[in-house]
Amino acid sequence: MLRKFKIACIQNAITATKTQTLALVQDQIKEAAIQGSKVCILGECFNSYYVKAQLQNNAEDFGKTGERQTLDLISEISKQFGIMIIGSIPEKSGDKMYNTAFCFNNGQLLVTYRKTHLFDIDIPGKITYKESLTFSAGDNYKIVDTEYGKFGIGICYDIRFPELAQVMREKGCHFLVYPGSFNLTTGPLHWELLLKARAVDYQCYVAGVSSARYMGTDESIYKAWGHSTFLDPMAKVLATCEHDPSVIISEVDLDYLEQVRQQIPVSQQRRNDIYELICKK
Repeated sequence: MLRKFKIACIQNAITATKTQTLALVQDQIKEAAIQGSKVCILGECFNSYYVKAQLQNNAEDFGKTGERQTLDLISEISKQFGIMIIGSIPEKSGDKMYNTAFCFNNGQLLVTYRKTHLFDIDIPGKITYKESLTFSAGDNYKIVDTEYGKFGIGICYDIRFPELAQVMREKGCHFLVYPGSFNLTTGPLHWELLLKARAVDYQCYVAGVSSARYMGTDESIYKAWGHSTFLDPMAKVLATCEHDPSVIISEVDLDYLEQVRQQIPVSQQRRNDIYELICKK
């Protein structure tokens, strides 16, 4: 397993057409790879405006050739540069649609993960959103074991459920990755706070990656908070940005991660004789 390497968080601009959006994403991934990044993390539904009609139009059937524009491009770039790429796009499967993350490494699709916790909230006067009107929920967690370490994958609202992160940590994860798109209400309040909480609770490197904020005049288009951030296992922010398109790159040191876990050995000190998290799958 590679102990030290660079990881990039890519906050991309979304445009009215998937083809143009993917061209911009491709340029950013190439920029990160040229700068030595071995792993690139993209945001939540990074190929589409977060609007139901747009998500439906840009959704891809992971099992059908000819309906995988995003996946085929990511596979090609991953193979070309010999890198790993994680991100989330809308997936269509029969009459259902899922918010689905993927992980490609050297061009090969290693794993997919369907968002399990859907963003159905109501903050009067601020934001009301029911993601369940667009997406169906997944029913399992996913971990991918690579030469860069073990990665646990969640999507956006999943970060509010520490049990999911704990399961992934107990299964040996070194990284918790959250493609996400917090809004202008909860973003300033909780985005960095939750990322820090997951990092310090489970002593993992944590990536929270958003798309850039839509700055146009169409009020129907969801506005993301942005602020993609990468943290170390002591919850120190290693890299972050504002709401514009950005590529942020950090050094990862798995020896340092092991030192943190040895110095504050919470995983060995949990009182499983008093309490226990039961993983049903």
